[in-house]
Amino acid sequence: MAIYHNEVKIITRGTGRSACAASAYLSCSVVYNDYDGIQHDYTHKGGLVWGQVFLPPMAPEAWQDKEQLWNAVEAAEQSKESRLAREHIVALPVELDKEQWVSILTDYIQTQFVDEGMCIHAAIHDTDGHNPHAHIMTTVRPLNPDGTWQNKTEKEYLCIRNGEERGFTTAEFKEARNDGWEKQYPYLVGKKKVYMPMSEGEAYGYERTSKHPKNTRYGRQNPIAARWNSEEQLQKWRVAWEDIVNHHLEHAGNEERIDHRSHAERGLDEKPTIHEGVAARIREKKGEVSDRCELNRQIRQDNKLIRELKVLIKKLSVPVVEAITNLARKMETARANIIQRYYHITHNRTAKQNMTDKLKKM
Repeated sequence: MAIYHNEVKIITRGTGRSACAASAYLSCSVVYNDYDGIQHDYTHKGGLVWGQVFLPPMAPEAWQDKEQLWNAVEAAEQSKESRLAREHIVALPVELDKEQWVSILTDYIQTQFVDEGMCIHAAIHDTDGHNPHAHIMTTVRPLNPDGTWQNKTEKEYLCIRNGEERGFTTAEFKEARNDGWEKQYPYLVGKKKVYMPMSEGEAYGYERTSKHPKNTRYGRQNPIAARWNSEEQLQKWRVAWEDIVNHHLEHAGNEERIDHRSHAERGLDEKPTIHEGVAARIREKKGEVSDRCELNRQIRQDNKLIRELKVLIKKLSVPVVEAITNLARKMETARANIIQRYYHITHNRTAKQNMTDKLKKM
């Protein structure tokens, strides 16, 4: 049965991951990382069904080589905490074949990521023949029209004018300066460090303690990157996956459909299973018990019990409804008989009283 699964992860150096290692895993191949000099070899890994790199028009053609693409990403990020890539893991419908899976992924990747200016490396895995899924790695830094990387953030200076403070990027400050906005620098006032515009500090003869002006701690995020990182965008990607998969299922003449909503949102009593992953399935094949697989077995057993209880309740409700209907019918009949008898009694009482009155007058 087709199931909905669209899990999104961020690949960051801060968690010990690298884009080159993830790419090697996706493609079951060897990828050398120029950033740290480590060669990642996943040629022993099986289950690769298909793989491809997708590029927007402005990206260098050389990036069709996955190793060059992800080394370019690694080279653009200098921080040890850098976010390198975003990874989507999606479940593919078992009702369709490889060509249809590729068609689904191509539609999804082109409309949701490539058209937005992202570079993509995607692969289909099916290690046991029963769990077809795809990994979709996307770049997180936007590209300029000439194929160079944009900044994720820009330095934002906190400037002041007539007591009002406002943030400006370097480009924005060139115009803001003409409107009277000034950068603020730290000056030593007594024993305290106070930020003020240079014109004011020099007028009072204060000593400037640093050449760096006041700015926001993290700068201003690139608006394109900010949109890609938003919760609203994540929800759009989830809905788009449902729409595209269901379109292909319908086109193939299959009645199965997937739904991005949770069981609770759909009003379902059954519990959703969790993603097991390759490691858990390998343990199970070796005869060991995986906690994640065991939990899913318990969830499926619980859901089976819930379905059985629903069938039983439905069966029991039929005679109960019939019994209530029969009881209501009998009560209505009894009510009609009581009304009729009460009418007869009242009529007889009236006739008796009339007869008594006549006898008294005789």
